[in-house]
Amino acid sequence: MGGQVLVVVGAGGMGEAIARRLGPGRTVVLADIGAQTLDRAGRVLADEGLTVVPHLVDVTSADSVRDLASAAQGAGEVAYVVHTAGLSPVQAPAEAILKVDLVGVALVLDAFAPVIVPGGAGVVIASMAGYLAAALTPEQEYLLASTPAGQLLRLPFLAAEAVGGPGAAYGIAKRANHLRVRAASVAWGRRGARINSISPGVIATPMGRQELAGQAGEQMRAMIGMSAAKRLGTPGDIAAATAFLLSPEASFITGTDLLVDGGVVAAVRALTPVG
Repeated sequence: MGGQVLVVVGAGGMGEAIARRLGPGRTVVLADIGAQTLDRAGRVLADEGLTVVPHLVDVTSADSVRDLASAAQGAGEVAYVVHTAGLSPVQAPAEAILKVDLVGVALVLDAFAPVIVPGGAGVVIASMAGYLAAALTPEQEYLLASTPAGQLLRLPFLAAEAVGGPGAAYGIAKRANHLRVRAASVAWGRRGARINSISPGVIATPMGRQELAGQAGEQMRAMIGMSAAKRLGTPGDIAAATAFLLSPEASFITGTDLLVDGGVVAAVRALTPVG
């Protein structure tokens, strides 16, 4: 096959939009845990002229993620890696969210660091929830950034009784994404590659609509109303931000997070009294 490879982990709304935006002229290794989701997205993109290699993956399994990295390397030069897979608070309990959204990201960062080509780049899709989560201590942040992926869930402050419900677990996991990307930028940099994260706000995907229909929906609508954009984001908004971070125009940007939320976090912080 040869040529440049774009790896997209997660074949949902954002993953499909990113593959569509960045896939032309490249081999798209599209990965997901759901066979039906993977088949549907793969057929849609192939019908649009993209070269798609579907791959089933369980991001909570180190072996499965390593197999994905190996398959991607076998398809050509792994130039771009985009991780979009995740669970939201309305989809799963806290334990599952931590496994997928926290450990899964750590495993993908680790597995692709040795195979990304010089000049390559990656993006992890995090969330604005990482900015709105309860504050962590410097020691907790260090541990989230540096603990080996397989040992993350043994950290005492990630125990079920310490974390609380799915919403709290989601916020911690997304904050951890920022921290893991920052730390991973060192290893990726040794390869001459870059890695960043994007924190979307409320995006008009099936997952986003589930959140709006859930218990936190009213609060989310209120935050959108406070924001400068006053609208839901689109998968295209996130694909555009991803395209920028993977492009040569972002060659001096690595190890950081880009907040793409229409101004929600800015408004919440500006308009919420302190204390």
